[in-house]
Amino acid sequence: MIFKSINPFTQAVLAEHEVLTNAQLTQKLQLSESAFKNWRTTTFQERADKMKKLADILRANKEELGLLISNEMGKILSEGIAEVEKSAGNCDFYAENAEKMLKDEYYDTPFKSMSVYDPSGAVFAIMPWNYPFWQVLRYAAPAIMAGNVTLLKHAPNVIGCAKAIENAFLEAGFPEGVFQQINIDIPQVESVIAADIVHGITLTGSEMAGSSVAALAGKHIKKSVMELGGSDAFIVLNDADLEKAATVATQSRMLNAGQACICAKRFIVTEKVADEFAALFANKVGALQQGNPLQNGIHMGPLARIDLAEKLSYQLEHSLKQGAKMVVGGERDHCNFQPTLIDFVDTNNIAFQEETFGPLATIIRAKDENEAIAIANNHRYGLASAIWTEDRERAYALARRIEAGNVFVNSLVRSDSRIPFGGTKKSGYGRELSEIGIKEFMNMKSVIIE
Repeated sequence: MIFKSINPFTQAVLAEHEVLTNAQLTQKLQLSESAFKNWRTTTFQERADKMKKLADILRANKEELGLLISNEMGKILSEGIAEVEKSAGNCDFYAENAEKMLKDEYYDTPFKSMSVYDPSGAVFAIMPWNYPFWQVLRYAAPAIMAGNVTLLKHAPNVIGCAKAIENAFLEAGFPEGVFQQINIDIPQVESVIAADIVHGITLTGSEMAGSSVAALAGKHIKKSVMELGGSDAFIVLNDADLEKAATVATQSRMLNAGQACICAKRFIVTEKVADEFAALFANKVGALQQGNPLQNGIHMGPLARIDLAEKLSYQLEHSLKQGAKMVVGGERDHCNFQPTLIDFVDTNNIAFQEETFGPLATIIRAKDENEAIAIANNHRYGLASAIWTEDRERAYALARRIEAGNVFVNSLVRSDSRIPFGGTKKSGYGRELSEIGIKEFMNMKSVIIE
């Protein structure tokens, strides 16, 4: 079987990648096992030196790697370069902080008692195409700094990025087997999860993929972290700075052509300011230029695959039949989907009920802040939300009522190495990043000395 990398803007085939045979996959697993035996005994300083070198390599090659991202999944070049820079920053963060985060913890007992954090083995990662570098380095930097090794199954359309990341690890001096990308098909996933060396599974992807992989992890009694779908609420209250809110709303929905779990998707606006916000939002969305991701002046490239564009077209058409009103956009040419805004969406509308993975923004009107919170919580997803209000105390009280893993006030929703990131409900479980994230795949071992 062959995976193809296809440029979504030109539809040109960039490369073909052979899927591993079962025998080749077994060799990869054996290499992972032997690498772990040595890697787990290295010092934090040894790991940090290599992780810092990796960060330097990523930064030195950010234009080339950003271009690779653009060619494989369609992101505009500036966003691809920024993604590589952010990934390098995460490498630096864990190089500088991993030892401190994993220090022994002592307890107040009459005898000496403590918890120590031991690496557990290989982390098996199943990662998506939408942030092909960041999603990988987000989990890999802490896992490897902690003394674990990793096996990456990347999305089939960004195997070039997966290979580039593996090459960067090797160039930075990491031993073979510490980071391996494996080209495998779905039927081979269970054999990796079942392997003795694999002690944890991390997945970023769809609800359906997460459900399947989490079931396999449970079957084989392996810990898992799931970061799944999102239909993030962006709540605009009466006293919000509407100009700023509309600017960030446009950025949040249209960044990466709207292809992110944490893109704002449901814009819940109180009735008093809904017309004004909708007009501001429409002007900003309408000013965006969609096209060739390598061309100057383009704000948004194509969607990553034709099936994704077709699904979004279906969701848009169905939502309009259900009573939503077109405000701006709506046109599509192959993978090129124009930035689109619809208004008067209700909670029964397909654009409310389903995750829309592309540049489609929906406005839902609420009577007041209490109804806005109720609408935000009326969803199976709970990844991230935003609240826009000038009253910080009220924002804090409302944030406590929102059912999500993250709530941002008057700010763009984003991930940050210093802050735990993850969701609740059907958006998954477990956390990445921060001290919480690095401990997810460690053996927290209690030591008692009388």
